[in-house]
Amino acid sequence: MNKAKRKAVIAGNWKMNKNAAEAAELISALIPEVAGADCEVVVCTPFTDLPIAVSKTAGTNIAVGAQNVHFEKSGAFTGEISAEMLTELGVQYVIIGHSERRQYFGETDVTVNKRLKAALAAGLKVILCVGESLEQRQQGVTAELVAMQTKIALGGVSAEELKHVIIAYEPIWAIGTGLTATAEQAEEVCAVIRGVIASLYSEADAETFTIQYGGSMNAKNADELLAQPDVDGGLIGGASLKAPDFAAIVRAASR
Repeated sequence: MNKAKRKAVIAGNWKMNKNAAEAAELISALIPEVAGADCEVVVCTPFTDLPIAVSKTAGTNIAVGAQNVHFEKSGAFTGEISAEMLTELGVQYVIIGHSERRQYFGETDVTVNKRLKAALAAGLKVILCVGESLEQRQQGVTAELVAMQTKIALGGVSAEELKHVIIAYEPIWAIGTGLTATAEQAEEVCAVIRGVIASLYSEADAETFTIQYGGSMNAKNADELLAQPDVDGGLIGGASLKAPDFAAIVRAASR
């Protein structure tokens, strides 16, 4: 597999942080820090920050993403947002299937697939999250679990649509805990995901497919993680809330 055929993508998942004024301040600080980066840069903000994020990033190399999307276009789904609502705002990316959505809000592999297909149909790019719990890793089922999540999520997705999907491997035990998978652990699972893509589509599709690592990637460990053959970027949590830290990861991905 030729890593040079893939574009690195560094995406910040702000989670439920930053009001509109704080979002504008962070993006303003980030713009000069990542200008000219040799990778894709994305900020995924809370819904209420999306309009200011789209406005502030206009004309820059920073794309804007949402953190969730519903699978219906409209209807009695209190508290949900449709893909069309996001595209109308100018949003380009959306995170789907994050472990926090699965854990706290009842997301399943089936609803992840439905959301993913709705997002693609509306023209959004998708960052699809997969990953195992600490118990599942200790049980030795990481590869099987991640493969299953990937296969179900991509059910009914064509090879052409796959070009608009990124997968983020996020070990649940390394999200917000300060724990990080070793570079070897991250590489091992990202390679499993690439193998699943090859089996579902083709070796050529797998070779050009971007796979991120998420789970406490930061300015200190980014270089080692991003040097792995099958790690093409990162979905960044806490470090994305500080412009210097996020910029350092972007620079690591640009090397």
